[in-house]
Amino acid sequence: MKERIKQLLDEVSRMTATNTEELEALRIKYLSKKGEISQLFNDFRNVANEDKREVGQLLNQLKNAAQAQINTLKERFANQQETAQHTDLTRTAEPVKLGTRHPLSLVREEIIDIFGRIGFTVAEGPEIEDDWHVFSALNFPPEHPARDMQDTFFVERHANDVLLRTHTSSVQVRTMLRQQPPIRMVFPGRVYRNEAISYRAHCFFHQVEGLYVDKNVSFADLKQALLYFAKEMFGTETEIRLRPSYFPFTEPSAEMDISCLICGGKGCPFCKHTGWVEILGCGMVDPNVLRNCGIDPDVYSGYAFGMGVERIANLKYQVKDLRMFSENDVRFLEQFEAAY
Repeated sequence: MKERIKQLLDEVSRMTATNTEELEALRIKYLSKKGEISQLFNDFRNVANEDKREVGQLLNQLKNAAQAQINTLKERFANQQETAQHTDLTRTAEPVKLGTRHPLSLVREEIIDIFGRIGFTVAEGPEIEDDWHVFSALNFPPEHPARDMQDTFFVERHANDVLLRTHTSSVQVRTMLRQQPPIRMVFPGRVYRNEAISYRAHCFFHQVEGLYVDKNVSFADLKQALLYFAKEMFGTETEIRLRPSYFPFTEPSAEMDISCLICGGKGCPFCKHTGWVEILGCGMVDPNVLRNCGIDPDVYSGYAFGMGVERIANLKYQVKDLRMFSENDVRFLEQFEAAY
């Protein structure tokens, strides 16, 4: 019996299989109830008493070796099967190029990072909103043209109009309703307007708005924050100017221009020979807006600003057609690999 056990030990050490069917056949041959190793255990009763200890140890060694070899082969086949399941057989044999971040994502994160350096945190909100958060709380009068179907995508028209937000100012309202000053936040997100799609306009685009509410906040604070942003985003030589404007939710209001990146303010076709390019709107938060959101305008003041991410990306990367940002043309997107 000793010789037979040693012979089987040698067979087991060299045992191999090319598929699971062959592996199962080997398990039956050696480890099943009628297998060769089981037969040796049945014959163990006939072994002389003085040899039982040695033979028993050899039998246990044989059984353990066979089971270990079967388990090793089984694990190998399982790994091969798992790898095969995750293999895309339609994938090209050529190396697959890694993708890049979208230019709008790059600009959005850069804007957030710049304002983050001066204490602004980030808040986001729903894209499907109601009239109160988008218009009424922000001091839009009932007859304001922005409420008209020509500018707004309405989901439902009833007492509480449900619509796709036209600006991320709605998140400012939600923030002021749940949080008392001081508030220093930026609000990035996608917005929607019912406009004809062209090289300079789209029915959806992206904004980053900002809000700072605290005691003794002044227009000078707003100007310094925006000057810092312009120099960080477009270069230290950038200059800004603020022109009087009108927004329902700020008073006074202004639009901000930066010195043209192409001509340095000397005048060129890009800036229409003015030397200036508009990039955002801003102003001091109207007291009515603060009051609507439960903040006492006699104690607190604040400023707000908003910019289009596509507009900033246009200026930064000299992209002339707004539609290119949403067409997913790989040839266009590959140009931003170095910016990642």
